[in-house]
Amino acid sequence: MKRYGIILVAAIVSLAFTTSSWADCPQPRKTRSAPANIASKDMTGQANAANGKKLYTKTAKPLACKMCHGDKGDGMGKLGKALNPKPRNFTCSETMKDISAGQMFWIVKNGSAGTGMAAHGKTLKDKEIWDVVKYIRETWVH
Repeated sequence: MKRYGIILVAAIVSLAFTTSSWADCPQPRKTRSAPANIASKDMTGQANAANGKKLYTKTAKPLACKMCHGDKGDGMGKLGKALNPKPRNFTCSETMKDISAGQMFWIVKNGSAGTGMAAHGKTLKDKEIWDVVKYIRETWVH
């Protein structure tokens, strides 16, 4: 009987730590597709992931990406918790496997209608957007 109790407690603890990931993965969206010439583009080879991290965590305007997408890229940032739909969970491989670097660039630059994702194309240079995309993809998208 004691053995079953230990197994039950372990299962509950395990579920508690993974529920947020399950709840946000996969994330269905009806996000507008980037034009084909941009969706197929990938400039992350020349991008700077360290600068992308700086922008993601601290300096992107109007606010740092982490405020909505979270420190862990899971869409659980302080402001993101209040958004509907929730911010993109970059750690969800089932969702992210079909999102190209070019599509990510397009969304950061132009925003995403029907979500809280604001356009950053007026405040970030294209090079900086590619830096952010590289950081996100190297850190969470596998």
